[in-house]
Amino acid sequence: MKLDNAMKLLLSLFFFITCSNYNVYCQDVKTENCVPLKAEDFQKNINGKMVGLYFLKNGRISMAITNYGGRIVSLCAPDKDGKMADVVVGFKSIDDYLKATGVYHGAIIGRVAGRISNGKIDVNGTNYSLQQNAGNHHLHGGLNGFHNQVWEVKSSTETSLVLTYLSKDGEMGYPGNVQIEVSYQLNPKNELQIEYKATTDKSTPLNLTNHAFFNLAGEASGTIYNHLLTIHADYICPINEDKMAIAKNYTIIGTPFDFRNEKPMGKDLVLQDSNQQLKLAGGYDHHYILNKKKKQEMSLAAIVVEPNSGRKMEVFTLEPCIHLFSANFFKGTDIGKLGKPINYRESFALETQRYPYSVDKKVFPSNILNPTDKYHTKTIYRFSVVE
Repeated sequence: MKLDNAMKLLLSLFFFITCSNYNVYCQDVKTENCVPLKAEDFQKNINGKMVGLYFLKNGRISMAITNYGGRIVSLCAPDKDGKMADVVVGFKSIDDYLKATGVYHGAIIGRVAGRISNGKIDVNGTNYSLQQNAGNHHLHGGLNGFHNQVWEVKSSTETSLVLTYLSKDGEMGYPGNVQIEVSYQLNPKNELQIEYKATTDKSTPLNLTNHAFFNLAGEASGTIYNHLLTIHADYICPINEDKMAIAKNYTIIGTPFDFRNEKPMGKDLVLQDSNQQLKLAGGYDHHYILNKKKKQEMSLAAIVVEPNSGRKMEVFTLEPCIHLFSANFFKGTDIGKLGKPINYRESFALETQRYPYSVDKKVFPSNILNPTDKYHTKTIYRFSVVE
């Protein structure tokens, strides 16, 4: 009997140490629509670096992040009745991420979010050619952008995760060695704070964001058409046939892009065949220029409410823009955490970021980071419920 008790004690101690070392909540998460993820399903050596899964919890919010691309894998939040659901679309293993046709789920995007025309940049009079991974253009940092890199874990606690990555001179064609630090933190206010810091030894463009796809009813809960969206912006950046942003003075008043007052996300998508901008993008895929009283102020950018569950997400940011994407190209070929297809317009992205890159600085403000500068920005996603 004494031997059995000693064995039980040793097993309990082993279990505790294993959980602590991997920052894993080893108890099952008993929620209605949140799949208990397993750390071992994310443990893999990629290009000589170890990938893992890290769990954060605070208040009523819990989430999982992998250091492969700094991806938000899941985020579980309560509805108005206290029932939990995973409101971020993602996959249940690292292998699923590696084989997915949708390559940006939940990831850090860089060096430059968005498209760069013909993959050409001009940095202080010197021309550089970037990888062309979107037709003739460069998109989201290239095929091996930050979303496909294994980030180093600088620190990990129950409520925070800090990741770092050194993007070397010449990576994807960009100049300069850029040292990046991205921190995720959950606070008792049910807020997810994402903070970005970077320095460089050579002038280079830099525009970082996170590409989480949300459905506030929960992953695989149908389309986002009934989600009520508000965006505090009067203008968008219109695009051309290649989805390149071409200006910053397109007024949204009287157009399908007008979300100054709360409106169902799908209300005006029926106008896709008649509205040129919706037609070019295949839906919403545009930069909104946020109404700010002064530069780099933390302000409320957007509010999303899912009326059936009552879940509400508010987005605050230091950035001047937010990019709305209505998941226009998912075809159900990828299978999410719940074992169901990731379908057309069953999620949305609200990516806080800077203006699109342009060689012509008269079109958009410069997003060049110089060696004398320090890149710093912050975005907060606040989760709550409405009755």
